[in-house]
Amino acid sequence: MSQISNLDSFVHRTQPLPEPKATSQEIRDRSSTFVATIFAAATPEEAKSRVQYLRKVLHASRPATHEISAYRCMTLKPGRTGLVGPDDFELKTSYDDDGEQWAGIKVLKVMESLAVLDAVVICSRWYGGIMLGSARFSHIETCVMEVCRTFKSKQELEDCIAMLSTLDDILKQLRAELALISGPSASTSSNDDNSPRPKLKPPDYTSWTESDLLKAKRLVTARENAITSVKNMIAKRRAST
Repeated sequence: MSQISNLDSFVHRTQPLPEPKATSQEIRDRSSTFVATIFAAATPEEAKSRVQYLRKVLHASRPATHEISAYRCMTLKPGRTGLVGPDDFELKTSYDDDGEQWAGIKVLKVMESLAVLDAVVICSRWYGGIMLGSARFSHIETCVMEVCRTFKSKQELEDCIAMLSTLDDILKQLRAELALISGPSASTSSNDDNSPRPKLKPPDYTSWTESDLLKAKRLVTARENAITSVKNMIAKRRAST
């Protein structure tokens, strides 16, 4: 079956095709090749679908000997809404050796060690005809560790960017409130102050990558400090009137 025909079953869907969150560097050892891929997956059904997508579409032209997979998904318990609290959720996990005995649990253990959730990891092996013994498990774990760390960093960056966007909005509103209660005298210390001030463009975080994570964390702290400072200034202004 061609890659195009395999793709058809995924094209006729209402949702976009899944995109890997990360792919590891290849490890080659005695003609065998190992590479890991991680996808976001909110449910076991999504996780299984991602495995099939990798197998039937992404690897259709070069099928792997083994597609070793594991997933960890935090799902709602039947009849729950998620509004009550953590007890509304349950962790569902599973793994599949796909013929590489004892390999699936290795993938799952790495995911557990890094607390990776709502994801499925597939470590693909192209067997080269030479048995590697326990070395194959080391290669699998190395590849899986790489994509899991990248996945966690991306998640953390996304959380920081979401927090920054919220803090930016709060800070903008507080500064507008401060300007309103301060009155025109606060901005007329010189003749030049009466001229129109250019509007600042909102920050654009869309181009940030995992390498910007530390910068994002520092900015979150800076925004929080700025919000506290402006709130204090507002309180002082109100107290003096």
